Amino acid sequence: MSDARAPKPRPPTPAPIRTAFPPILGEAPRLLILGSMPSEASLAARQYYGHPRNAFWPIVERLLKLPAGSGYGQRAAALREHGIALWDVIAACARPGSLDADIRPETVRVNDFAALFDAHPGIRCIAFNGGTAEREFRRRVLPGLGGAHAAIERLRLPSTSPAHAGMRFEDKLAAWRVILERL
Repeated sequence: MSDARAPKPRPPTPAPIRTAFPPILGEAPRLLILGSMPSEASLAARQYYGHPRNAFWPIVERLLKLPAGSGYGQRAAALREHGIALWDVIAACARPGSLDADIRPETVRVNDFAALFDAHPGIRCIAFNGGTAEREFRRRVLPGLGGAHAAIERLRLPSTSPAHAGMRFEDKLAAWRVILERL
Protein backbone atom coordinates (compact mmCIF):
# COMPACT_ATOMS: atom_id res chain seq x y z
CA MET A 1 0.00 0.00 0.00
CA SER A 2 1.39 3.39 -0.94
CA ASP A 3 1.60 6.34 1.36
CA ALA A 4 -0.79 9.03 0.07
CA ARG A 5 1.38 11.68 1.69
CA ALA A 6 4.52 10.79 -0.29
CA PRO A 7 5.42 13.47 -2.82
CA LYS A 8 4.90 12.60 -6.45
CA PRO A 9 8.05 12.53 -8.55
CA ARG A 10 8.48 15.66 -10.60
CA PRO A 11 9.28 15.44 -14.28
CA PRO A 12 12.81 16.48 -15.24
CA THR A 13 13.28 20.18 -15.87
CA PRO A 14 13.36 20.76 -19.61
CA ALA A 15 16.64 22.00 -21.02
CA PRO A 16 16.42 25.45 -22.55
CA ILE A 17 16.78 25.88 -26.29
CA ARG A 18 20.26 27.17 -27.06
CA THR A 19 21.02 29.09 -30.25
CA ALA A 20 24.37 28.83 -32.03
CA PHE A 21 26.42 31.65 -33.55
CA PRO A 22 26.40 33.08 -37.05
CA PRO A 23 29.29 31.84 -39.17
CA ILE A 24 32.74 33.34 -39.28
CA LEU A 25 32.84 33.92 -42.97
CA GLY A 26 35.13 35.86 -45.27
CA GLU A 27 34.43 36.94 -48.83
CA ALA A 28 35.68 33.83 -50.61
CA PRO A 29 35.92 30.81 -48.29
CA ARG A 30 37.29 27.57 -49.71
CA LEU A 31 37.12 25.42 -46.56
CA LEU A 32 34.23 25.17 -44.11
CA ILE A 33 34.96 23.84 -40.62
CA LEU A 34 31.84 22.57 -38.89
CA GLY A 35 31.30 21.85 -35.24
CA SER A 36 28.13 20.43 -33.74
CA MET A 37 26.85 23.06 -31.27
CA PRO A 38 28.72 25.52 -29.01
CA SER A 39 29.39 24.43 -25.44
CA GLU A 40 28.01 26.29 -22.45
CA ALA A 41 31.43 27.93 -21.98
CA SER A 42 31.45 29.06 -25.63
CA LEU A 43 27.91 30.41 -25.39
CA ALA A 44 28.80 32.31 -22.21
CA ALA A 45 31.93 33.75 -23.84
CA ARG A 46 30.05 34.40 -27.11
CA GLN A 47 32.94 32.85 -28.99
CA TYR A 48 33.44 29.71 -31.01
CA TYR A 49 35.46 27.18 -29.01
CA GLY A 50 35.41 29.36 -25.91
CA HIS A 51 36.20 26.59 -23.44
CA PRO A 52 39.77 27.19 -22.23
CA ARG A 53 40.73 23.51 -22.66
CA ASN A 54 39.34 23.14 -26.19
CA ALA A 55 42.25 22.52 -28.57
CA PHE A 56 40.67 24.24 -31.59
CA TRP A 57 42.31 27.66 -31.27
CA PRO A 58 45.76 26.31 -30.26
CA ILE A 59 45.61 24.06 -33.35
CA VAL A 60 44.57 26.99 -35.56
CA GLU A 61 47.36 29.13 -34.11
CA ARG A 62 49.94 26.47 -34.93
CA LEU A 63 48.60 25.71 -38.41
CA LEU A 64 48.20 29.35 -39.46
CA LYS A 65 51.38 30.46 -37.64
CA LEU A 66 49.64 32.89 -35.30
CA PRO A 67 51.16 34.00 -32.00
CA ALA A 68 50.16 31.69 -29.15
CA GLY A 69 47.28 33.14 -27.16
CA SER A 70 46.10 35.41 -29.98
CA GLY A 71 42.86 37.21 -29.24
CA TYR A 72 39.55 35.99 -30.59
CA GLY A 73 39.31 38.82 -33.13
CA GLN A 74 42.79 38.08 -34.48
CA ARG A 75 42.01 34.37 -34.73
CA ALA A 76 38.71 34.97 -36.55
CA ALA A 77 40.41 37.41 -38.94
CA ALA A 78 43.13 34.82 -39.67
CA LEU A 79 40.47 32.24 -40.58
CA ARG A 80 38.84 34.70 -42.99
CA GLU A 81 42.20 35.70 -44.51
CA HIS A 82 43.06 32.04 -45.15
CA GLY A 83 39.73 31.24 -46.81
CA ILE A 84 38.37 29.29 -43.84
CA ALA A 85 34.74 29.60 -42.74
CA LEU A 86 33.62 28.37 -39.32
CA TRP A 87 30.09 27.36 -38.38
CA ASP A 88 28.07 24.68 -36.59
CA VAL A 89 25.73 22.11 -38.08
CA ILE A 90 23.10 22.75 -35.41
CA ALA A 91 21.49 26.20 -35.34
CA ALA A 92 19.50 25.52 -32.17
CA CYS A 93 18.69 22.67 -29.81
CA ALA A 94 17.92 21.77 -26.23
CA ARG A 95 20.86 20.33 -24.37
CA PRO A 96 21.41 20.20 -20.63
CA GLY A 97 25.10 20.98 -20.23
CA SER A 98 27.72 20.84 -22.96
CA LEU A 99 28.00 17.21 -24.03
CA ASP A 100 26.90 16.39 -27.57
CA ALA A 101 25.48 13.13 -26.23
CA ASP A 102 22.93 15.17 -24.26
CA ILE A 103 21.50 17.00 -27.28
CA ARG A 104 17.76 16.32 -27.40
CA PRO A 105 17.30 15.06 -30.99
CA GLU A 106 13.68 16.18 -31.28
CA THR A 107 14.71 19.81 -30.68
CA VAL A 108 17.48 20.04 -33.29
CA ARG A 109 17.21 22.71 -35.97
CA VAL A 110 20.06 22.83 -38.49
CA ASN A 111 21.62 25.79 -40.26
CA ASP A 112 20.74 26.62 -43.88
CA PHE A 113 23.65 25.09 -45.77
CA ALA A 114 22.05 25.30 -49.21
CA ALA A 115 21.90 29.09 -48.84
CA LEU A 116 25.50 29.19 -47.58
CA PHE A 117 26.79 27.11 -50.48
CA ASP A 118 24.75 29.13 -53.00
CA ALA A 119 26.22 32.37 -51.64
CA HIS A 120 29.78 30.93 -51.44
CA PRO A 121 30.31 28.53 -54.35
CA GLY A 122 34.07 28.49 -53.71
CA ILE A 123 33.62 26.21 -50.68
CA ARG A 124 35.09 22.95 -51.91
CA CYS A 125 35.74 21.09 -48.67
CA ILE A 126 33.94 20.60 -45.36
CA ALA A 127 36.02 19.57 -42.33
CA PHE A 128 34.01 18.19 -39.43
CA ASN A 129 35.31 18.86 -35.93
CA GLY A 130 34.38 15.45 -34.55
CA GLY A 131 31.86 12.72 -35.10
CA THR A 132 28.69 14.47 -33.94
CA ALA A 133 29.11 17.28 -36.46
CA GLU A 134 29.61 14.76 -39.26
CA ARG A 135 26.74 12.53 -38.17
CA GLU A 136 24.26 15.41 -37.81
CA PHE A 137 25.29 16.83 -41.20
CA ARG A 138 24.87 13.45 -42.92
CA ARG A 139 21.56 12.75 -41.18
CA ARG A 140 19.90 16.17 -41.21
CA VAL A 141 21.56 18.27 -43.93
CA LEU A 142 22.92 16.06 -46.70
CA PRO A 143 19.55 14.57 -47.74
CA GLY A 144 18.29 18.09 -48.53
CA LEU A 145 21.31 19.14 -50.56
CA GLY A 146 21.33 18.63 -54.26
CA GLY A 147 23.86 18.25 -57.03
CA ALA A 148 27.14 20.05 -56.53
CA HIS A 149 26.43 20.87 -52.89
CA ALA A 150 26.10 17.20 -51.99
CA ALA A 151 29.36 16.44 -53.81
CA ILE A 152 31.55 18.82 -51.75
CA GLU A 153 34.48 16.92 -50.27
CA ARG A 154 34.02 16.05 -46.60
CA LEU A 155 36.68 15.23 -44.00
CA ARG A 156 36.13 13.98 -40.47
CA LEU A 157 38.77 15.28 -38.08
CA PRO A 158 39.27 14.39 -34.42
CA SER A 159 37.24 16.47 -32.03
CA THR A 160 39.11 19.32 -30.38
CA SER A 161 36.77 19.14 -27.38
CA PRO A 162 38.26 18.55 -23.94
CA ALA A 163 35.73 15.69 -23.68
CA HIS A 164 37.78 13.91 -26.38
CA ALA A 165 40.72 13.42 -24.05
CA GLY A 166 41.78 10.04 -25.43
CA MET A 167 43.96 11.67 -28.08
CA ARG A 168 47.05 13.77 -27.37
CA PHE A 169 47.22 17.36 -28.61
CA GLU A 170 50.14 16.60 -30.94
CA ASP A 171 48.15 13.77 -32.55
CA LYS A 172 45.14 16.04 -33.04
CA LEU A 173 47.39 18.71 -34.54
CA ALA A 174 48.93 16.19 -36.95
CA ALA A 175 45.47 15.04 -38.08
CA TRP A 176 44.26 18.63 -38.55
CA ARG A 177 47.23 19.47 -40.82
CA VAL A 178 45.21 18.05 -43.71
CA ILE A 179 43.20 21.26 -43.87
CA LEU A 180 46.28 23.16 -45.09
CA GLU A 181 46.16 21.07 -48.27
CA ARG A 182 42.59 22.30 -48.89
CA LEU A 183 43.34 26.04 -48.74
